[in-house]
Amino acid sequence: MPVSDSGPWRSIRRAITFFAVLYLFFVSIDLMSSAFKMAGSGFANTLLETVADPLAGLILGMLATSLVQSSSSTTSIVVGLVASGTLDLRLAIPMIMGANIGTTVTNTIVSLGHVTRRGEFKRAFAAGTVHDIFNVLAVIVIFPIELLFHPVEKIAVTLSNAFSGIGGLSLVSPLQVIVKPLSHAISELIPHSLPLVILAMFLLFFALSQMVRIMRSTVLQRIEALFDRVLFRNDLASFTLGAVLTATVQSSSATTSLVVPLVGTNVLTVRKIFPYTLGANIGTTVTAILASFATGNPMAITVALAHLTFNILGIAILYPVKSLPIWLATKAGEVAGRSGGNTVLIVLGYFALYLIPILYLLLK
Repeated sequence: MPVSDSGPWRSIRRAITFFAVLYLFFVSIDLMSSAFKMAGSGFANTLLETVADPLAGLILGMLATSLVQSSSSTTSIVVGLVASGTLDLRLAIPMIMGANIGTTVTNTIVSLGHVTRRGEFKRAFAAGTVHDIFNVLAVIVIFPIELLFHPVEKIAVTLSNAFSGIGGLSLVSPLQVIVKPLSHAISELIPHSLPLVILAMFLLFFALSQMVRIMRSTVLQRIEALFDRVLFRNDLASFTLGAVLTATVQSSSATTSLVVPLVGTNVLTVRKIFPYTLGANIGTTVTAILASFATGNPMAITVALAHLTFNILGIAILYPVKSLPIWLATKAGEVAGRSGGNTVLIVLGYFALYLIPILYLLLK
């Protein structure tokens, strides 16, 4: 007698399907990161070695991280350059600030998966850009202060002295353990960056569409109750979840991208995920800090702690006025979701923010 596809069996089947497409979603993000690294890791190293002034460092940090889609990778390169004497600490700190901006591109790409549904896209685009907006505002506020008074450098040096002599630990990301075998196998089969990016984008949008489809079903109400009343019940819970989850899986791109479809399908709001993205900013520094402790190099420890210091200062300054980045992101989503033409203009304008710095460097 065949098993009925109703009641608990349907819920079980949907749960299995959801976790399968969630796995595919994470694989696609890892593939995208691998493809970007394949295309640009050497170029990123070259970029970071050509820093001549703090503004150029800020821009190059952003561009290099956009290429490899990993602020941890950029921080590791910067740590190595500083430790070897190739790069001055005061040029390295702006590069760390730029890395924070560059790592958020994936969120916006994920939001494009909702582009065929105006209401969803409006919310998803706001969710995808609120992290960018916070990081940009943090740089706008802290960068000029750092040039004049060097608070990030001074705090990082003080902390580095306090932690001197501490041995390092290493973290194993459970997400990487699960995702990397399939991602690595696909990368071996397709060893070229362009087709790998195309495949990663296809898998991402396919997985996203299936996740959204499942979340629109009866499971949506249960997920909404779990996230709304438990995981994101207040700012502290949301912040802690973002920090712990990102420190555990060692990928802020993955953890922040995960909440974009949840906002798109109205399970969460931009206001509820905002503290989560701030927590992700803290969590993403853990890997570099532990790695720097392992090196025992004081300069390496200082650079890693500068990244943490910058993020803490950004939160301390902007969290009290959190309505500003949330409002800006919401308005960007409303404009982008108003019409197809607006969507194209907003998305082109977003990516133009990365082309303008390149023009600045070329003109220099």
